Amino acid sequence: MLQVRASPTFLPSTSSSSSQAPTHSPFSGKSQRRGGLAAAPSANRVARRSGVVMAAAAAAAKLEDADALIDSVETFIFDCDGVIWKGDKLIDGVPETLDLLRSKGKRLVFVTNNSTKSRKQYGKKFETLGMSIDEEEIFASSFAAAAYLQSIDFPKDKKVYVIGEEGILKELELAGFQYLGGPTDGDKKIELKPGFYMEHDEDVGAVVVGFDRYFNYYKVQYGTLCIRENPGCLFIATNRDAVTHLTDAQEWAGKWWINGRCNSWFN
Repeated sequence: MLQVRASPTFLPSTSSSSSQAPTHSPFSGKSQRRGGLAAAPSANRVARRSGVVMAAAAAAAKLEDADALIDSVETFIFDCDGVIWKGDKLIDGVPETLDLLRSKGKRLVFVTNNSTKSRKQYGKKFETLGMSIDEEEIFASSFAAAAYLQSIDFPKDKKVYVIGEEGILKELELAGFQYLGGPTDGDKKIELKPGFYMEHDEDVGAVVVGFDRYFNYYKVQYGTLCIRENPGCLFIATNRDAVTHLTDAQEWAGKWWINGRCNSWFN
């Protein structure tokens, strides 16, 4: 679930009409203010609000008639990591399952909390694995971060500092937002010598944190300066997964440890 920590400067009011998500999003809905956090609706929650019946919500009783269950569901929402694939290896039976559902006229949506790729890049991954998936059927947390900023009318003259990878950068660019950071800051270091003062861009209005294999202290300090010294700067976390499936050999540490450290340092 996309989470945002913010001052009231950029938060949509819950007393006025709801802010709409971008028209190119397969889901829409207003953000919910909870204490100091603005929680953008997760794909599952938005889907339920839209009347989409989730197969996972079926009763826990033993399935006796699979055809009847499939016929009762209009839209199937699939996670990707660990459900469609593990790393770059397709899970057995997935193509046949998707073909069956499409043959019955079912709508398919693929969601992922992995922000390292954009929707277009995920489309390419599906293609590499031998599946043809339309970009509009993909809902990634990288896209959700950019869509959230659009939904609250984030000022176009403000910039976004990214602690994350290419997927977030590409979605921000497609949405027309200025950004800095990302993988290019992965090699930057801080020399903690007497009198050292680190500059930061005062036009940064949001810090977006996603899964980052190039996480370092420079990024933490830069993000901290933006959050603490730029009035109204948002802190947006793409997800809180404890583990992820980067390869088919084992589970890997997810983004929760990055979130936890950033959240404690930024406050």
